[in-house]
Amino acid sequence: MRATLLRRLARDNRGAALLEFALATPLVLALGLYGVEIGNQALTHMRLSQIALNLADNASRMGLIGNNNVETMREGDMNDMLQAARLQGEGINLTKNGRIIVSSLENVQQSYDSAPVQRIHWQRCIGMQRGTGFDSEYATSTNAGTTSTVTDAGTAMPGGMGPTGSKVNAPPNSAVMYVEVNYLYEPIVTQWLSSPFRMQYRASMIVRNNRDYRQIYNPSSYARRSTCNLYTS
Repeated sequence: MRATLLRRLARDNRGAALLEFALATPLVLALGLYGVEIGNQALTHMRLSQIALNLADNASRMGLIGNNNVETMREGDMNDMLQAARLQGEGINLTKNGRIIVSSLENVQQSYDSAPVQRIHWQRCIGMQRGTGFDSEYATSTNAGTTSTVTDAGTAMPGGMGPTGSKVNAPPNSAVMYVEVNYLYEPIVTQWLSSPFRMQYRASMIVRNNRDYRQIYNPSSYARRSTCNLYTS
């Protein structure tokens, strides 16, 4: 009787497919989720790269051009550009999970200089993340650039801005708008596939127009300054 039962069990393969499915499903599911996670990371990298480039491009050409064909950068213009970047990154909660810094790297001679000086004349920021890895690597004072006096001259940057080997320098009598985007990426799948990590992108564009570099203006103080001591979304 026992031998007959064993022979019947040996010949019975009705549950083979179900067993194979049960064994393979965790592996297939893990590979599928990993693919989704890698794809989302790639898409986020592309979004951050485009936001940094667009913001640098906008900052290099925005401003009010007067009758004398000289462009002035105003606080309202800067606020509009930062809000545009916020809207671009709304789908990934960029300003909640990250920090955006725009720096005006200028190589000009101000009235208080005896020769042209390359300096970060002013910075403007948006985003709620703070601390090392999110605040600017090249900070200057909050009031820098808000007046045309030497007390608000900014921070000398003779070696330029950027990582070693790929530093950016402003052309003589001109400026570069330098953008830093730092973002804390949160995985869409549970952390056993990926842990949160920081994504960083930089972009820079030479100022296109004949800009007035004496300061960033705020006519009648109508606009709130997006200075880098503020952490807002």
